[in-house]
Amino acid sequence: MSGNPPLIDGGYTSAPTFAFFEKDGTWGIEGHGVDPDIEVVDDPARMVGGKDPQLDAAIDHMVDELARNPYRAPQRPKYPDRSGMGIREEDK
Repeated sequence: MSGNPPLIDGGYTSAPTFAFFEKDGTWGIEGHGVDPDIEVVDDPARMVGGKDPQLDAAIDHMVDELARNPYRAPQRPKYPDRSGMGIREEDK
């Protein structure tokens, strides 16, 4: 946005005046945001009784991911050998 003239009461108005290119060379749309990975239609009729279609879709997605990639506990590494570290005998 560029400098617009101030209003008489000290306020101002602003409007986007510059365009930008996306990485693929197309014009960007200001305020578009990020497209969702999983599109869920916000249908108020599906939210009756406290239901949440977006949360349900997220839970379904995570359950599927866990089925494909089950949890594997990480292997605990061997404890480091710290012999020879600390205060030397001659410094005690």
